[in-house]
Amino acid sequence: MSEGMRVRREVLGDAHVDRAQARTTEFTADFQDFITRYAWGEIWTRPGLDRRTRSCITLTALVARGHLDELAMHVRAAVRNGLTVDEIKEVLLQTAVYCGVPAANSAFAVAQRVLAEEGLIAESE
Repeated sequence: MSEGMRVRREVLGDAHVDRAQARTTEFTADFQDFITRYAWGEIWTRPGLDRRTRSCITLTALVARGHLDELAMHVRAAVRNGLTVDEIKEVLLQTAVYCGVPAANSAFAVAQRVLAEEGLIAESE
């Protein structure tokens, strides 16, 4: 297994990676290879930042760009990388200032759903 695939599995979880691989077609195979090699093998393995910090940055970037499907995946990854619910909340609060309240509002809704699904907060919190 390549280093990129190992890191991808550690950060996103086997179930997510297995689903992505199962959906891979001849058309998308090169893209899957690209993100495994470049994002996970080149960027996430660099020694300059730990995975917790990379998760904070990734959450912020996804909120800023409105990529809510990816945000849900990376909220799970942030937990896997050691961020607490309170730390995720703080990251999202910070995005309200720098990315806008509507973006943060949507992000809080996604994060609340994901954290409730993971059993980390109550559904009605």
